[in-house]
Amino acid sequence: MKKRYVSIFFVVLMGLAILAGCGNPAGDSVKPTEPAATEPPAATEPAATEPAAPPEPVKIRLNEVTHSIFYTPMYAAINKGFFAEDGITIELTNGAGADKVMTALVAGEADIGLMGPEATVYVYNEGRENYIVNFAQLTNSDGSFLVGRQPEPDFKWENLKGKTVIGGRIGGMPEMVLEYTMKKNGIVPQQDVEVLTNIQFALMGGAFTGGTGDYVNLFEPVASQLEQTGQGYIVCSLGKESGALPYTAFSTTKEYMAQNQEIIQRFTSSLAKAQDWVQTAPAEEIAEAIKPSFPDTDTALLVSSINRYRDQGSWAATPVFTEEAFELLQDIMTEAGQLDKRAPYDALVTNQYADKAVAELGGK
Repeated sequence: MKKRYVSIFFVVLMGLAILAGCGNPAGDSVKPTEPAATEPPAATEPAATEPAAPPEPVKIRLNEVTHSIFYTPMYAAINKGFFAEDGITIELTNGAGADKVMTALVAGEADIGLMGPEATVYVYNEGRENYIVNFAQLTNSDGSFLVGRQPEPDFKWENLKGKTVIGGRIGGMPEMVLEYTMKKNGIVPQQDVEVLTNIQFALMGGAFTGGTGDYVNLFEPVASQLEQTGQGYIVCSLGKESGALPYTAFSTTKEYMAQNQEIIQRFTSSLAKAQDWVQTAPAEEIAEAIKPSFPDTDTALLVSSINRYRDQGSWAATPVFTEEAFELLQDIMTEAGQLDKRAPYDALVTNQYADKAVAELGGK
């Protein structure tokens, strides 16, 4: 019996050896068995996400070339809270001239300037290393109106012959565009008409009411205020006569831009929202929005000025500053005898921030 158990034991061992010899050759992988089917995990509620943190508050020292309804989109951005939504507080000062705004930027007394971009060309051509770069266009035409001493419902440019016009600082946008428009209409400055260029922009209205000149070049609301008081009469719009051009833009030093790109983007995005809003909002609503910036100006005058500027396309619809517009600016400067060397568009204009701001608005 014992021998029988031993024989069975050896038979089992032999069988196991044979089975082992029939296994996969060396290097072959063994196919894993499929895991047993299991029930899918029960659905769970998505984890609550924290709300986006508000942007870090920042104060921007903004120096404007003059205080005018012409810059309505900027005041709307301030007073309607577009800047505040992006964590920006604006400290606004009036430079009273592009040369003064440029001085404030160069001296570090302002972070951003609103002025005619011709000033940035002058500074670049002087060879300044930390030159000024334009990053957002605000206005798309001249914002001034020619004001005379008598009503001229059928004004013709030949009416200026033999007269004196207060034109503004030589080399500034108001004076250069005035002379550009005169030439387009067959009037030769300083030959057919005397153009006064020795009166500061902020003092031009006062000089006219004080008896200087037969005509003066003024922005709103001053032009309409003279009409209200019977001290002058708007005879034509320089914006309509001269056509589309990059009259005013926001700019800053190359150094400030490099160190504050996120702030410049927030500023430009806020501005773009306001530019978009003023294109279609009722004039009465816009007037209400900018009234805190013009507390002493009659609301009806605000409404009429807003309609006048919007109807003639004075406000840029977006902050994008095109190369075509920049070259037209330099054409006007050259014709005025103020430019010997053209400045490169790629150096003095960037649309990096404007393009992103437009995209954020859905490409409007």
